[in-house]
Amino acid sequence: MDTKQHRYITVAYTLYADNEAGIHEQLEEAPAAHPFQFITHLGMALDSFEERVRDLNEGDTFDFTLTVDEGYGPYEEERVIEVPKTAFHINGRFDKDTVYPGAVLPLVNEEGYRFDGLVLEVKDEVVVIDLNSLYAGKALHYKGHVVTARPATDAEIQGAINMLSGEGCGCGCEGDHGDGGHDHCGCDHDHEDGHHGGCGGCGCDHGHHHQH
Repeated sequence: MDTKQHRYITVAYTLYADNEAGIHEQLEEAPAAHPFQFITHLGMALDSFEERVRDLNEGDTFDFTLTVDEGYGPYEEERVIEVPKTAFHINGRFDKDTVYPGAVLPLVNEEGYRFDGLVLEVKDEVVVIDLNSLYAGKALHYKGHVVTARPATDAEIQGAINMLSGEGCGCGCEGDHGDGGHDHCGCDHDHEDGHHGGCGGCGCDHGHHHQH
């Protein structure tokens, strides 16, 4: 496997966006101790984000803003859906400890595509879920620096491919990166709202299957 086109990159950054009041606020932070990690050309990061950082070197800084279309697109009302509560039953009972207003559920559809859904409301018979990205409708301002930038190993690439094909769980590829860093590529940082989503937000299969 040709690894020259694939780079293993970790970046530390702070993400900002304007809120409904027009105030520029922090959405999430990936500190140098727990950077966002990805391998290029595998779809592990937003294309527009990857394009701006993939040719940078270790120590380089960046400061750029992605438009709504470059980010997660506009907010779409039709992506707010109602799902029967029976879809969230475990041993015949509704999983109220996991499914409640404000909860972010890692879901998977029939094609195996993983995505997050935000629970807006739990009604008598259905659960109202917002399938829009948490950052839909926002212009995203990233400011940070490159922590690691080097060719990816065959093992890292294969691990990432396995994860993306559904054989793994979480936001990355397991393996020894040889830089004293982390054991996973992907989301491993703090979001101001307590949710994962700015860098893809993939999560462990919750066991619920919905058409995306």
